[in-house]
Amino acid sequence: MKKFITDREQLEKLAPMLKAPIKRQVFVCTGKSCEAVGGKEVMAEFARILEEKGIRQGKESKGRNPMGSCVLTECGSIGFCSIGTAVMVYPDGTLYGQVQPEDVAEIVEEHLEKGTVVERLALIELKG
Repeated sequence: MKKFITDREQLEKLAPMLKAPIKRQVFVCTGKSCEAVGGKEVMAEFARILEEKGIRQGKESKGRNPMGSCVLTECGSIGFCSIGTAVMVYPDGTLYGQVQPEDVAEIVEEHLEKGTVVERLALIELKG
């Protein structure tokens, strides 16, 4: 049986991200359908820009910021692969479709940094 860790200090030592001021998580689909329309390139562009701006949370040894405010996650499907590349911003619940690498800077600057949804790419915006 695995030991359940209850000591917060020990948890933070094992998972330093627990101390990061994370505001958003971005999921980028790189599944079969999305990959066919540039999913890997969209993921790479999010990684490049978030790391360049110093807001991608992660290990410093990988070029990321341990105290970054954004987690970037590659995933297999968000649920609407036929209109990919699909991107979801959490916890906002905004689903973007047909995202191209050249759209990424706008999503980062407008949505992740300013909190304004990029309407021309948004398929769904979940409200409170």
